[in-house]
Amino acid sequence: MKHDPIAKARPCPLCGAGPDQAEPFLSDTRDDSRVSASSFASRKVPEYMSHAMVRCRQCDLAYVDRPPSVASLAASYHAADYDSAEEAEDAADAYARALKPVLERLTGRGAALEIGTGTGAFLERLELSGFVQLMGVEPSNAAIAAAPSRRRAWIREGIFEEKDFAAESFDLICCFMTLEHVQDPGALVSAAYRLLRPGGVFVAVTHDRRAWLNRLLGRRSPIVDIEHMQLFSAKSSRCLLRQNGYESVDGASFRNSYRPSYWLRLVPMPDGLKRKLTGLLRGSWLDRRRLPFNVGNFMSWGFRPPALSDD
Repeated sequence: MKHDPIAKARPCPLCGAGPDQAEPFLSDTRDDSRVSASSFASRKVPEYMSHAMVRCRQCDLAYVDRPPSVASLAASYHAADYDSAEEAEDAADAYARALKPVLERLTGRGAALEIGTGTGAFLERLELSGFVQLMGVEPSNAAIAAAPSRRRAWIREGIFEEKDFAAESFDLICCFMTLEHVQDPGALVSAAYRLLRPGGVFVAVTHDRRAWLNRLLGRRSPIVDIEHMQLFSAKSSRCLLRQNGYESVDGASFRNSYRPSYWLRLVPMPDGLKRKLTGLLRGSWLDRRRLPFNVGNFMSWGFRPPALSDD
């Protein structure tokens, strides 16, 4: 996979500040010889490769100022490997726990849409929460193939496009660990606003690059990734929603629970040692447990204002 040469730097995809408001954040460490189908797979073994990134002084977003084309990104995700169905179930449980207080504020539970749904695991949790109509969008053919058959009917293969859905048709739109991957997160969040019914809520989960663990690990953090076109902080996650018209914007960090062998996959250590230790853990009594940790994932949400009454 060859790098796309892009000559002109883009403005900040969150606030629109120009290149004069950007400062260096990460250097380009991509290596064509190491890029494979697994490079664009979810919950993979970290490769610690990244595009060059800058940080916006205005809104605190770190972003790739010369990103690959939308078509190139879409092709990479369509062809990506997928081998994390079990971890997807664990992630869905964590998202459902974190989202529960937000759902209690919703007045309707008719239709829900998840952008970047993977195997549709979270859609199933929404079904259990009382949502009647479930829809998901997923670009990875392999992820959809790994989904149980009953969920596949909910999933549309491809990238999210507003024109595929009716305006004001959803009570809830979710986008978990996806906003980092798209070229224009503002366009996605703005489109979601128009697709929400008045009083509906948009919920995102992003990495918080300013969380203590990510700051401690630096370039050896799993969030340093060739897939990521931008990296948010808690501040920039909220800013993204406020700037696109959402009200009652808030957010909170939360804990994920995974098997020890999965947590080990994320630890920066020599690959040979990691493979050996992971092999010893898998199938053991210890690996049947789920260990909860706060590793810097941040859930943000915002509501579309309710319709004005006629009174």
